[in-house]
Amino acid sequence: MFGRVITVSLVLASICFVAPSAGAQNIPSTCLAVAQNLQSPQLPVHFASFVQPAQANKYNVSISFQGHSTYLIESPQGITVATDFAGWLTGNIIPTAVTMNRAHASHYTDFPNPKIKHVFRGWGTNGDIARYSEMVGDVLVRNVTTDMLRFNPVPDGNSIFIFETGGLCIGHLGHLHHKLSEDHYAKIGRLDVVMVPVDNGLTLNHVSLKELLKRVRSSIILPMHVRSAGALPGFLRQMGAEYPVQMVSKNKLVLSLRNLPKQPTIFLLPGVSSFPTYDE
Repeated sequence: MFGRVITVSLVLASICFVAPSAGAQNIPSTCLAVAQNLQSPQLPVHFASFVQPAQANKYNVSISFQGHSTYLIESPQGITVATDFAGWLTGNIIPTAVTMNRAHASHYTDFPNPKIKHVFRGWGTNGDIARYSEMVGDVLVRNVTTDMLRFNPVPDGNSIFIFETGGLCIGHLGHLHHKLSEDHYAKIGRLDVVMVPVDNGLTLNHVSLKELLKRVRSSIILPMHVRSAGALPGFLRQMGAEYPVQMVSKNKLVLSLRNLPKQPTIFLLPGVSSFPTYDE
């Protein structure tokens, strides 16, 4: 299913640090360090992180689709993170951490299970901006805010969350409403895997989404936020033949630096094309 990884040797002049939330430590981001040292307006694919290639097969990351905009990421050390968490997951799972966005009730909950140790809300309160750079076990969780434009515009009301684990850089675009600026791209850095909303209505349209994906050139593209029967087929048509599509029969996609595809590829996990009528 996957091709051989192209390994590129990089000499990193410095380690980039991301701005922490209050009380958090400065945590080095390998995704930012690699991207910024290349000094290129178009981020490359398949660049090795600080994990040595000989060790990369020890660092498997599993991803499963849970519904709507929720993916469950499992790190090499067993840390589980649920994205755009609305209070439920398939199976009897209590994730270690959850991220949320406030665009609609299907992207957050005011009452997360108290057993969830880390809750990252993608919006600020009392005029503050949500800023995260925190280690949860072997996962670095950080965010880049974007504006929420529907109904009552809210600057920095949505968050793109980035998860760095096992040498991989995984991004979740959340409920993205607008094109990204150069500043956004600089703060995001390299993304090996990106989870993208494809409804073509409430979030970024397919034309603009393709521009974004050409820019970040992630190895693996995971659609989400489908909403309607025609949304996913329309997205696949817009992406065209240069983006191969892989159907995944198993519930979990198991990834590492050594099994990323040689070109950006769209992966469809079981259930991703379902569109419950309550989804927004």
